[in-house]
Formats: sequence, C-alpha cells, structure tokens
Amino acid sequence: MISIEKIQPEDNQAIAVLIREVLTEFGANKPGTVFTDPTTDDLYLLFQTPKAHYFIAKDNGVVVGGCGIYPTTGLPEECVELVKLYVSKSHRGIGLGKQLMEQSIHAAISEGYGELYLETLPELHIAVGLYEHLEFEYLDHPYGDSGHFACDLWMRKNLI
Repeated sequence: MISIEKIQPEDNQAIAVLIREVLTEFGANKPGTVFTDPTTDDLYLLFQTPKAHYFIAKDNGVVVGGCGIYPTTGLPEECVELVKLYVSKSHRGIGLGKQLMEQSIHAAISEGYGELYLETLPELHIAVGLYEHLEFEYLDHPYGDSGHFACDLWMRKNLI
C-alpha cells in the first residue's frame, strides 16, 4: 500500500539515494543539480523552512518518491518553487508523480501562493511531460536563485 506523508528525519538517507539514482538513470547526475547539492542529504532539515513542504511516498514503508514546495530566494513574493519530484523506476506509470505534485500544489495554495515555478532538465523528459500535462508553461529565463545552474528548462503555473 502506498502512502504519502510529510518527510521525517528517518527518510533523509532513502530519499537522497533515490534522487541520485533517478538522476543517474537519466544521465543528469552532474554538478549544478540536486545531485551535488549538499542539502539533498538532509531534506528534512531543509524543509523546516517556513512555508516549505516535502512529501514522501512510501510503499509498505519503503521510500519510492518525493516532491515538495520551497520558497526559493529571489522568487516573487506570491511564487514558490516546486522541487525535487522523483519517483523510483519501479513506481512510475501509476500516477504517483501526479499525486505527489497535486499534494504539493495543494500545500502551495494553502500557504497562499498564487504561482508555482520549477526548474528541470530535458533529460528528465518523463517529468517534463507531466508538467506539460498539468499545464505548466515554459519560461525563457529562470526565476530566483536556486543555485542549480545546470537546469535549463524553466516553467510556471498560475494557481489562482
């Protein structure tokens, strides 16, 4: 049975491993991404930031995905970044990524945000397709200062 819950300290290692496995699988394991971002190893602490939320998907207690929102420095006040959407290979194609995103969108709305922003890479084409399906629009430049300089696709979605 799959559950979606807020990240806990004991989830840190499993989600960090999953993120790096997915990035490696798609050839996106490079500097300037969350692959080398030191916060990837302690997402629980990172998401203690006010108005930040991270959700973990577990299948019978095993971490199989995650997604969240984070008030990235430099974003417009009403905007939050959708971050770290990763689903294990074994759990793709069953709507789990969409469920995680919907949970994150609900959290953004409940926090009063009117816009979602995200950064990604063309290599992560499965996620890009999901973003397009959920009506994210392409931007020609980044918002904010995530520090993920390797990401070269930027998208946004109105929540209002």
